[in-house]
Formats: sequence, C-alpha cells, structure tokens
Amino acid sequence: MQLSDAVAVGRWALGSMNVIATPVQGIWHGRSLFDGSDCFFEIRAHHEHGLVDYHVGSMALRLPRVSIRVTPGETRGMEHDDCTAAMTTWRAAGLDHEGWLRTCRAHDVEVLLFKAQIETAWNSTR
Repeated sequence: MQLSDAVAVGRWALGSMNVIATPVQGIWHGRSLFDGSDCFFEIRAHHEHGLVDYHVGSMALRLPRVSIRVTPGETRGMEHDDCTAAMTTWRAAGLDHEGWLRTCRAHDVEVLLFKAQIETAWNSTR
C-alpha cells in the first residue's frame, strides 16, 4: 500500500471511504463515514521528498488540507527497512471547535489505520 494510492486512501481516511475515480483525471470521490457527505480529493505526491499532499474539498475546489511526510528510518537512528510517517492537517477557516476536534480524533485513528495497513502489506512480501 502506498500513501499516494487513492483507492488505498479509501480504506483508511474516515472522511473519504470507498473511493472511486471521477470523470476528471486525478480527482477522486469518497464518502464520509461520519455523515455520508461527499469528499473530493486529489493527491500530489513528491516522492523525492517523501511527501504526499492531499487537496480536499468539492469537485469544483480542493485545497491543501493534509500532508504526510515519510522519513527513512536510518535518518532517525532506526533500521534500514524502517521509516516514520507524520501527518499534518490544516484547519479550515470556517471549521468550528467541535468539527476540528472530530478531525483531530479521526486523524489519530487514521494514522493507526494506515500504519497497520502498510505494515501488513510489507510483512506479506517478506
């Protein structure tokens, strides 16, 4: 599983489950597990920097909302095959405290989900 794989995003992003392609190349559609609302996103992967940016919003307008940076383990004193991943999320201007709290808690779970899915896929290839 790669963090830049849109279909895989639909297995760990609680706000964008069951991802499908839209007619527009590079724009994906998922549904929120919370309220069933639509979520449109595009993925901008910068593999040379270990960075994946997710632009999220409507079909008409998607803004950078989430980034995941993957750092090789050896740069942090870990084993060669290890890595770390950090998720950064930017709060939208109109999001109230309750909505932001839900986002933060959901992202805590999402990190656990993508970590487990990546590790499971990795271990199955060994």
